[in-house]
Amino acid sequence: MAVSPTTNPLHRNNVTVTGDPDGPVMVFAHGFGCSKASWDLVAPHFERDHRVVLFDLVGAGESDPEAYDRGKYDSLDGYADDILEMLDALGADDVIFVGHSVSAMIGVLAANRDPSRFSRLILIGPSPRYINDGSYRGGFEPDDIAALLDTLDANYLGWSGAMAPVIMGNADRPELGDRLTTSFCSIDPEIARHFAHVTFLSDNRRDLAAVTVPTLVMQSSADAIAPTEVGYFVHAAIPGSRLIILNTTGHVPILSGPEEVVSEMRAYLS
Repeated sequence: MAVSPTTNPLHRNNVTVTGDPDGPVMVFAHGFGCSKASWDLVAPHFERDHRVVLFDLVGAGESDPEAYDRGKYDSLDGYADDILEMLDALGADDVIFVGHSVSAMIGVLAANRDPSRFSRLILIGPSPRYINDGSYRGGFEPDDIAALLDTLDANYLGWSGAMAPVIMGNADRPELGDRLTTSFCSIDPEIARHFAHVTFLSDNRRDLAAVTVPTLVMQSSADAIAPTEVGYFVHAAIPGSRLIILNTTGHVPILSGPEEVVSEMRAYLS
């Protein structure tokens, strides 16, 4: 029986595969409000010796809009399921998974579910919980997140224009904030609002200790969304992980400092 476009994971997630077909598989997963285009300054550097896989999370980029199911994607587990389904469809093992922001936690969930699929995790700007909780400092008080989500619910496009420059940082390079604003505004507002609630209210701290795949944590030196304390927490919680504090600022170093990101990734994988 033929697989319908909606249930075909490669179509559903707008998967593209480039690079060396015989090289190690490297999967790049984008963050909230972005698409696989956010990797344009990083992923091509690995094509000469890796099989590079790019995709859009369902609801983002050019993923299949018919595949969005609020029940399935009411937690990050639905996206983790998608990762494993894509790897099955590609016949990919020993995967190097590179996840930015919320996709870092999606990768953790997928790797915990089937660690045999993965050889390395590279987590860029990860946050297992955005809300402060006792001694844990996620960067936001509960009222901060409630206000952020209320504003987003009331006027997503206005929220995007205001928040994208904050998330990006690098006020001296406004073109970066403009690029992120454009990306945010290309997403269906209803889906974006739902995904924002799932992202900013998630708590994956307990999942970190279960990670058995070798892991690199990459953290910007100044990040309004995931402060350095979060990077240190993730590093301490994942057994045997390595932590790199980047010289970049902002939550999207793959755009603000791609050369350093590529260099540190290459050093880790060598």
